[in-house]
Amino acid sequence: MSATAEAPTAAETAEPFSARLRAATWSDHEAAEHHGFTQALMEGRLSLDGYTAMVAQHHFAYVALERVGRELADDPVAGRFHRPELERVPALETDLAHLLGPDWRGRVHPTPATRTYVARIEQMADHPAGFVAHHYTRYLGDVSGGQFIRRVAAGAYGLTDDAGVSFYVFDALGSLPRFRSGYRELLDSLDLDESAADLLVRETRLAYQLNTEVLADLGRLHA
Repeated sequence: MSATAEAPTAAETAEPFSARLRAATWSDHEAAEHHGFTQALMEGRLSLDGYTAMVAQHHFAYVALERVGRELADDPVAGRFHRPELERVPALETDLAHLLGPDWRGRVHPTPATRTYVARIEQMADHPAGFVAHHYTRYLGDVSGGQFIRRVAAGAYGLTDDAGVSFYVFDALGSLPRFRSGYRELLDSLDLDESAADLLVRETRLAYQLNTEVLADLGRLHA
């Protein structure tokens, strides 16, 4: 390096927000990923009833998440993450119809933990940065580890042609690695003051914890 080279500015040396968010929430992410229910699913040991119950709980959560997302579509922070091609509710409804039949709506009910989770998501309509936390927790996981779950579930339950696992199909996004990279760049580009950044980190940790509680409810019902 030249002796006359300028020292890097604070902006150039600052940790990207996406890296800060990942590091600050990693233990919470690990707790959800290594929960006994999740492990049984990923090892192909979970019953089909257990898998179906998880799909049903996803449906309640995503109905709330995507409704709030549409409400915040014009928000300068949350609106940047609104992408209709990400929406999962239609795929979840297709999966539930395949797994439970055309009368599936009358056969699924939210667990207590899912009701708590949904209520928190709905509160984020008034907290756009907090909404981003829930968006990040769900969708980035779906296009990452969710792809492994897709393969395991299809094999374990004999689900062919993506029937029953279409929730994990993101063909409309194109390259998933490119999407994940772009998502992190979007997080890094957010113009957040320290208070808003801290809120987003805290809400992401809470989102993981709420997800873990949903898994715990499912684990008690489908050991």
